[in-house]
Amino acid sequence: MNALPDRADAVVIGGGVIGTSAAHHLAEAGVDTVLLERGSLGGGASAHTAGMVRTYFPGDPHTGRMAVRSLNAYHEFAGRTGAPLGLRRLGFMVLFTDEQQIAAFEAGLPAQRAAGVGVHLISAAEARALNPLIGEHAVLAAAWSPEAYHVDGLDIVRGYAAGARNHGARLFTHTPVTRIDDDNTVHTPRGCIKADSIVCTAGPWSGEVAGMASVDLPMTPRAIEMLFTDVPDVPDGPDTAHHELPMTMHATSGLRIRSWKDRILLAMGMPGAGETREAWLGRISGHLGTLFPALDGIGLHRAWSGDFDASPNNTAFIGEHPTRRFLYAAGFTGAGLCQAPAAGEKLRDLLIVK
Repeated sequence: MNALPDRADAVVIGGGVIGTSAAHHLAEAGVDTVLLERGSLGGGASAHTAGMVRTYFPGDPHTGRMAVRSLNAYHEFAGRTGAPLGLRRLGFMVLFTDEQQIAAFEAGLPAQRAAGVGVHLISAAEARALNPLIGEHAVLAAAWSPEAYHVDGLDIVRGYAAGARNHGARLFTHTPVTRIDDDNTVHTPRGCIKADSIVCTAGPWSGEVAGMASVDLPMTPRAIEMLFTDVPDVPDGPDTAHHELPMTMHATSGLRIRSWKDRILLAMGMPGAGETREAWLGRISGHLGTLFPALDGIGLHRAWSGDFDASPNNTAFIGEHPTRRFLYAAGFTGAGLCQAPAAGEKLRDLLIVK
């Protein structure tokens, strides 16, 4: 195992999409950068997503602005890192089942468009044309955002990691941080390193890492479980193996579905407080049967589960401590893939203006 250097201009803690983006952008700007990851690169929250990047976030044009900036960077990713991403456009749809949801969407549309987000209202018939699983009388209308793409999150991590190394950054995996001293000396089982600046990008563990530096990040890890359906048997409907569905979200329940090879991948959080897993699965099945009748009664199976970093208002914290050289980017609430390039750029800009 290689020994840690004695010091670095910046020590990035966390090697997911946000951390590797930060390491790449800092090293590209000439900052002597070391990244420390407690496990393998991309092995945390970055590996537990639905593999989508999108720009429309209902009611949140700030995140949309970050996502638009990031999507532009993903389109230029291969030129910057030498690693192609293979973005595949699917689109993102939000289903509205009451008039108030439609009114709220229309009221927020100017702010979304000012943020650069491409989204518009479509009829129920237009929604069914894009996703034929939607029931004939299930929805009133939908928001449609074409700029949503499938991507492998690990490809983003690997690309940014390679780009960071090409610019001189040193990346250490299986190197957990155990203590942070007041002078920004970072302790690990591999040794200690003195950082001019610490950059916390540790995902669900960001609060714990920040606490070692006596910095308060008001966020809480949140669990999510992804589910697979059985292979749909829809003899008179769409062939889901060949008709790739857009990511489709129900505005009321938050249920999200998308194609995944010959099955359907879906998510709706985790069981609530005091709710059994069976009751939670029953709630999901109820929404599926109402919104997508062809999936009524279909078998549901665990795909994968994991934790992500959640902020109180679901908007990421990106900033720096006022009295010490401690920067952070956390609280992405499951949307880290959508914002990683912009987050790395913002961290770079915060650090190099000093």
